Amino acid sequence: MDQIDFTDFLKVDIRCGTVVKAEPFPEARKSAIKLWVDFGPDIGEKKSSAQITDLYTPEGLVGRKVMAVVNFPPRQIGPLMSEVLVLGFPDSAGRIVLVEPDETLPDGARLA
Repeated sequence: MDQIDFTDFLKVDIRCGTVVKAEPFPEARKSAIKLWVDFGPDIGEKKSSAQITDLYTPEGLVGRKVMAVVNFPPRQIGPLMSEVLVLGFPDSAGRIVLVEPDETLPDGARLA
């Protein structure tokens, strides 16, 4: 794996936000959920598509804190313009587990 400089890392803007709305995304090629995440007053609410249906339901995601990259360019995913990349790790079975803080953080808090 290529090494990066710390200044490269600082270019990636990872923020904490709260899922305010979640819906099934049947139009996606792979099973996914549409998410609307509130990143606080400076960034606002952003949309995303996440392939997390193995472990999560739309109903169980509302109110949950997530971490996301907020400074990638928007990407068209079917009929949805995804504005952020919600972060997760594959478990031993390949199911995506969302990254979330273990303490209460304000929406918009930046990874330091």
